Amino acid sequence: MKLVIITGPHAVGKMTVGQELCRITGMKLFHNHMTIDVVSNLFDSMPAERARLTELFRHEIFDSFSRSDEYGMVFTYMWAFDEPGDWKYIRDVEELFASRGAQVYYVELEAHKDVRWERNHSENRLLNKPSKRDLKRSDWLFETIEGRYRLNSLPGELDILGESYMRIDNTDLSAGQAAQMIKERFAL
Repeated sequence: MKLVIITGPHAVGKMTVGQELCRITGMKLFHNHMTIDVVSNLFDSMPAERARLTELFRHEIFDSFSRSDEYGMVFTYMWAFDEPGDWKYIRDVEELFASRGAQVYYVELEAHKDVRWERNHSENRLLNKPSKRDLKRSDWLFETIEGRYRLNSLPGELDILGESYMRIDNTDLSAGQAAQMIKERFAL
């Protein structure tokens, strides 16, 4: 089994690249909003419960999927590199899959902020992420979280991942081009 974790800041193309990667590899896509959007409306005024349920759903999905005979999963996640809890979370996901014999790969996407701002309103994003349809709130979150967290790694910070890591500047690449690069790099 394979697990590809695609990370990067808001609207960098994690889900869209993941969709293309799944299309050309037969892997299954589990983008982060698949669990966020399940609970966001129900628990809008209870952020701690929303986070707990999101984590619970994800863990159960990871646990079941990692035991399956599926070829692989693409998981997207906005990793705050300056938050120790995010490092632990990613390592826990990796360890779960690796403990069951999976190969784990990391892809970090980066793109210019103005390009990501445009992508934040793209049709595909709004179609697949109901919580992003409130554009005013989505834009506010984009700016707020960008100002609060470091959403791309520092040079050399992920060297610990060795050959299982790649970084792609997809400012001027299509999702298909980025997906093809991932497929070739990791022989998926």
